[in-house]
Amino acid sequence: MDTDTAQLDALQKAYKAVVEEWIAAIKHEEDLASVDHDVAKIDLWEQAHFAEDEIRTRVKEAKKAYEDALREQIFGF
Repeated sequence: MDTDTAQLDALQKAYKAVVEEWIAAIKHEEDLASVDHDVAKIDLWEQAHFAEDEIRTRVKEAKKAYEDALREQIFGF
């Protein structure tokens, strides 16, 4: 396997891993939205939202890195 393909494989794997983490965070946030209506539960739900948003940012970064590497290999820029 050449270096370019190994790099793309690693970037793709990293992207997929963070997407799975994001999916879990979304499901966790959803679970917390379906609980008792009290302040403590709302605070947990809000914290879950911030965690989901942070992971979404990491997904975007991983996607960009993977796309940039693909463009470089395929189109040379």
